[in-house]
Amino acid sequence: MSWTLCTSGIAIAKAGVNVNSDIIASTTEMAEYSDQAEGTVCMKTQRDWVTTAGGTQIMNAVEDAVSDLIAIKLINHDTTGYIKGEATLMMNVLKDNSDTIIKDLRQDNYQELQK
Repeated sequence: MSWTLCTSGIAIAKAGVNVNSDIIASTTEMAEYSDQAEGTVCMKTQRDWVTTAGGTQIMNAVEDAVSDLIAIKLINHDTTGYIKGEATLMMNVLKDNSDTIIKDLRQDNYQELQK
């Protein structure tokens, strides 16, 4: 279910001002990127955050990871608008952040806070 764990606006903001305008205007592709990112976070943390989304602060971390993954897809869709090395640097920073959050969310103490 698209856009349950984050908004398109935050994902677009993370992709930066040089993101391809055609991709962010495509509601179909944007929704698919959202579904994929949400599925990835659920799979990697072994928890269905989409159906158990709650109001805890942990959900802010989930939102951060999901929006990072979407932003990576947006940047990677067309890197020609970015200066040399910019797209790669941005994607690496986003991936590092999402990987760290996902690793932490796998820990049982975070899972218990969400219940």
